[in-house]
Amino acid sequence: MKLILATTLLIFGLGCVSGCTHSNSNSTKANLASDFSLQQAFSAYFNVGVAINTQQANGQDHQSVAIIDQHFNTLTAENDMKWESIQPKLNHFTFEAADALVAYAKASNKDIIGHTLVWHQQTPDWVFEDEFGKPISRKALLSRMKTHIFALAGRYKNDIKGWDVVNEAFNEDGSLRDSKWSRIIGPDFIEKAFEYAHQAAPNAQLYYNDYNLYKAEKMDSVIALAKRLKAKGIRIDGIGEQGHYGLEPPLKQLENSIQKVAETGLSMMITELDISVLKFPDEKNMGADISLNFALEDEFNPYVNGISKSSNLKLADAYQDLFTLFLRYQEHIDRVTFWGVSDNDTWRNNWPMQGRTDYPLLFNRDYQAKAFVKDLVALANQYR
Repeated sequence: MKLILATTLLIFGLGCVSGCTHSNSNSTKANLASDFSLQQAFSAYFNVGVAINTQQANGQDHQSVAIIDQHFNTLTAENDMKWESIQPKLNHFTFEAADALVAYAKASNKDIIGHTLVWHQQTPDWVFEDEFGKPISRKALLSRMKTHIFALAGRYKNDIKGWDVVNEAFNEDGSLRDSKWSRIIGPDFIEKAFEYAHQAAPNAQLYYNDYNLYKAEKMDSVIALAKRLKAKGIRIDGIGEQGHYGLEPPLKQLENSIQKVAETGLSMMITELDISVLKFPDEKNMGADISLNFALEDEFNPYVNGISKSSNLKLADAYQDLFTLFLRYQEHIDRVTFWGVSDNDTWRNNWPMQGRTDYPLLFNRDYQAKAFVKDLVALANQYR
């Protein structure tokens, strides 16, 4: 246990550190930790972002908005810019939720990251099929991809700082994922997506985003992709390394992956950061494959009534270790984005088992900063 954390726990007493209790209170109190701000603490090193949902973007979730306003300077749409949200039916575009996020970000002077243009998940089946349900041709799918990218990225070409153009296109061993995109178009679907994105939003930065990039084989394939794109004159600005970790983050492998990206001259983003305190039911397939679905078992859901003291302390140590590493390589890291505002709305509560109760983020179910958040701020101040 790190000394600075122990001191903060004694002083602030935040979080569920004395037994297993948490409140699911619907009280209207906002986060009142006005004496510190994550975005301010880390402003000299990298941006601090967060993924937000529809209710947060349109202002209905007042408690979350208070946290977002105070602590984060970069916003990502958790789901509202994915294909199924933007174009659920052919040529039927629904921009209301995305428009609300853009309006909120502009009004609060926050950067926006678009997520995501091309992904094998959360893309409707119709995208890949003709009127008879049969696979369409390469030419037809490229046309649909281009139309969608021009409609979405083009709509916000003056508003969005950067786009996750392609998401999760590689397997764990570095091979290309067998998706409908690769099956119908071929492996060049990635470069076509980047081409169209640059044409639609010529001033936006363009990123490739994936999970488990701390694995050497997978990161090597992504870097090889980036080099191929650049050799062909196709714009790519950075690599987003998703940070879905457990209580023992792969620090050495992560450091190696950051070094590899730094050597390319590309920007590096830590995206989708959260740390699960729960055991994973399939250790060989840990990552962020949302198609995984297991039956709920008590063994993998032990903290229904609150996180244990020992797990809370491990969570604090894991975050401190990660941010120590991020600060060490801050000149190569453009942004660190958390995947959710509080434990109330984390996707980890229901993946890969519906009904799990997890505690992976910096703010608890009462919308209060956990004790160790102060320690992260102190870490940043000590680094100056």
